[in-house]
Amino acid sequence: MGKLTVVFGAVLAAVGVTGYVETGIKAPTALIPMYIGLVLAIAGILALKPERRMLWMHIAVTVGALGFLGTITGVIGVVKMAMGKSVVRPVASIEQFATCVICAIFVAFCGRSFIAARRARVAVTAEG
Repeated sequence: MGKLTVVFGAVLAAVGVTGYVETGIKAPTALIPMYIGLVLAIAGILALKPERRMLWMHIAVTVGALGFLGTITGVIGVVKMAMGKSVVRPVASIEQFATCVICAIFVAFCGRSFIAARRARVAVTAEG
């Protein structure tokens, strides 16, 4: 999961930089996904060491969950735009939507991984 976390971090960084460029390099808040991605990438790199994997992956999934929760409003904005209504900051809505979806997928992957790791630990304990 460490390598996958780095990939998700890189994707979020790309979303942030793209959003910043799309705003004409005038909205520094468009870089928020980049910062989330940076934290995920660092946590993913640190999770490559087996003795620290659990700690750093739990930190990463917490950041991903907060990223998801913090960008849910973007979903509302994109739905409004899909219905033909206007929103105040369309680029921000699209960027928040993308961040929300990426973070949701990341959290789902982490959940599956945590369940698999738990089952593997229980199986080893039951055998021994």
